[in-house]
Amino acid sequence: MESVFDRIYNTVSQIPKGKVLTYGDVAKLSGNPRWARVVGYALHNNPDQEKIPCHRVVNREGKVAKAFVFGGENEQVRLLLSEGVEVVDGKVDLEKYRWKEEIIL
Repeated sequence: MESVFDRIYNTVSQIPKGKVLTYGDVAKLSGNPRWARVVGYALHNNPDQEKIPCHRVVNREGKVAKAFVFGGENEQVRLLLSEGVEVVDGKVDLEKYRWKEEIIL
C-alpha cells in the first residue's frame, strides 16, 4: 500500500519546470486537503531532490520556505529562477506560475 509520503512525492514529482504548487495544492492532489503540514514534513525529509523537486512548492501566499532543506531560502530562490520562475522579495506570483494541469495519482 502506498504511504502518505509516497503520494506526496508522486504529486511533487509531476510539477513541471517553471511551475509551482502550494503545500495545500499538493495536499489536496495527494488525497487530503488537510495534509498541508504533512506535505511540509515530507518535503523536509525528501529522499531524492532530483526526482522530487520540492523547490517547486511554496506557501499559500507564494512565499518560498525560510528553512528550505537543501540550502535554505536562497537556494530555493536560485533553483526557481534557474527554471524561469520570477521570485520577487521571496515570493512567486501564483497567478502566473501555479501549475493548473491535471495530475496522475
